Amino acid sequence: MSPKKVTQKSAKSTTAINKKSKGFTDEEKAAMRNRAQELKAEADKAEGESAVLAAIAAMQEPDRGMARRLHAIIKDSAPALSPKTWYGMPAYAKDGNIVCFFQSTQKFKTRYATLGFSDKANLDEGHMWPTAFALNELTAAEEARIGALVKKAVS
Repeated sequence: MSPKKVTQKSAKSTTAINKKSKGFTDEEKAAMRNRAQELKAEADKAEGESAVLAAIAAMQEPDRGMARRLHAIIKDSAPALSPKTWYGMPAYAKDGNIVCFFQSTQKFKTRYATLGFSDKANLDEGHMWPTAFALNELTAAEEARIGALVKKAVS
């Protein structure tokens, strides 16, 4: 007997022809490209600070001003956090894990900027607690609250 020749069907022939994928949006593609660059940059942690400052400099006002002020507040409140970019946004990590990040209004065309906290942040309080905050401007009261939240997040 001769051995049977094994043939493989292409993946294209096994998928439904009538289904069309909408694919990723331009913003999602840009975020993925940013993330790929960030993974490469993680090898050199010294680049984190300059990458965050460059991401902030690329923002439009008033987000740029808020991001600069947040950067200073976070560095003062939690010096153990390492600045780095995360999907093109300024972010701050502890032991390589993102704890908090800033998302500008331009990033995803939202009506307000966002200060977000990951599940690595120690903000647990009861059975429900906020993980993101909308920001339209920073006053002394918001700055004090953010400083306290960041301290609690890394405790």
